[in-house]
Amino acid sequence: MNKLPLCLLLLPVIFIQIVSAQSGNSSSGGYASDDFLGNYIIQPLDIFRVSVFQEPDLEIEVRVAKDGSVVLPLLGKVQVGGMTASDVQQMITNLYNRDYLVDPHVTLMMLQYTERLIQVHGQVNRPGPVLIPPEKKMTLSQALSAAGGLTRLADAGDIRLKRVLDSGKSKVIRIDFDEILKDPEAKDVEVLDGDNIFVSERIF
Repeated sequence: MNKLPLCLLLLPVIFIQIVSAQSGNSSSGGYASDDFLGNYIIQPLDIFRVSVFQEPDLEIEVRVAKDGSVVLPLLGKVQVGGMTASDVQQMITNLYNRDYLVDPHVTLMMLQYTERLIQVHGQVNRPGPVLIPPEKKMTLSQALSAAGGLTRLADAGDIRLKRVLDSGKSKVIRIDFDEILKDPEAKDVEVLDGDNIFVSERIF
């Protein structure tokens, strides 16, 4: 009985800082690379800090409300949910520039992220919840690796992914993970917050 290959991908933990200048350019802080800069999607209950250079009265830490809004000095209620961090940063810069300040230098720093979880069931070595890293997407192979990899009894050719759609309905996607493992060019499947992955046992 052959052992199935295990993915050895690591889950990165990344801290990002986004700085905007009047040119609209961004630069990263912490361990973020340019590839991931500002790509994080702001979600309800996230916490971030907004500061404006030489305007200490405008600095504020805010938690995103359930409706995706925050309240900022002078600007009042602003919708940020579903936008990338870099887009939020640029929007705030534009709003201050339009009505209140001349060429403001705005910094947006993420302080706390809402957890995004998937559940992995069945023939993996550590079934249970898997946390999606804040600033990154996660693929099926990464999720299975985070769950300890497949057991020797796993049927890698018949993995099911259950996803709840925006309409409230569920759909189940059948995935042949063997093909992903065999072909480096095969497209890995992205997993999303709330997904359930089921790894069945092989039938001998």
